[in-house]
Amino acid sequence: MAEDIGSTVPRRQLGRLLRQFRNEAGVTLDAAAEALEYSRQKIWRLECGMGSVRVLDVKAMCELYGVSPEMTEAMRGLAVETKSKGWWHAYGDAVPSWFELYVGLESAASRLRGYDESLIPGILQTKEYAHALIRLGRMMSDEEREQAVEVRIQRQALLTRRLPAAPRLESILSEAVLRRGVGGPAIMGGQLDHLIRLSGLPNVSVRVLPLAAGPQPGAVAGTFMVLDFPPTKGGRTAPEPSVVYSESLTGALYLDKPDELAAYERVWRGLDALALGEAESKDMIKRLIGEIRHD
Repeated sequence: MAEDIGSTVPRRQLGRLLRQFRNEAGVTLDAAAEALEYSRQKIWRLECGMGSVRVLDVKAMCELYGVSPEMTEAMRGLAVETKSKGWWHAYGDAVPSWFELYVGLESAASRLRGYDESLIPGILQTKEYAHALIRLGRMMSDEEREQAVEVRIQRQALLTRRLPAAPRLESILSEAVLRRGVGGPAIMGGQLDHLIRLSGLPNVSVRVLPLAAGPQPGAVAGTFMVLDFPPTKGGRTAPEPSVVYSESLTGALYLDKPDELAAYERVWRGLDALALGEAESKDMIKRLIGEIRHD
């Protein structure tokens, strides 16, 4: 499991616990840095889940904050897990640093709920569709382009993995996404066929939001993904809180404050109410495949 999900979730869990216990102990960042002879930046990075954590550091911080021996031991276990590397590390620069966090979270999630209004999401793309899109982005060598495509294809493996259990993916696509030709009729037809195949998996739901639905919540929110996580092993720490991911050309937002999550939950409920059912969506996709191939 460690090889599959990497260290992303343990890092975030441990960071939140370190911040929580520091605050409960009434210790400021500056005071902790002085007492431990660390830089303020080091403690901030550990609390933000940025990088692996030494067991020695966890022990020292827990002693300073007066953490119980039982919780200290659980946090030491998390520190060991922060050194695990996920499969995506093998792809180097093909996975930008701002996206690496997402890939780790996606691999650890138990449920993925996404709305897309412009393009087929990466986790549902064919290799040909992905190639056509990547050619539109920044200048890359053939090798870099191939690696970027392989990352997208490798991500799809989590939909059929056995251990840990594959997440449930619920994807709502604007009808415009299906009608926007990418790479020509053959590539687009193949991509829509691929959607039909993936929607046949028991843990994958692909639904269409018809243009006829008119103005809807997603028009304001834009493309996003909500990631929910499973209970932690043995219940020794609180479950990883849900995260909303929203991507731009050069970076991404990771939203996990309660009011932010509540806002996107409202948007999701609105989209869920307006989208076609799975069977109707499949029928629409098949009709569009027919239109593409008839032309």
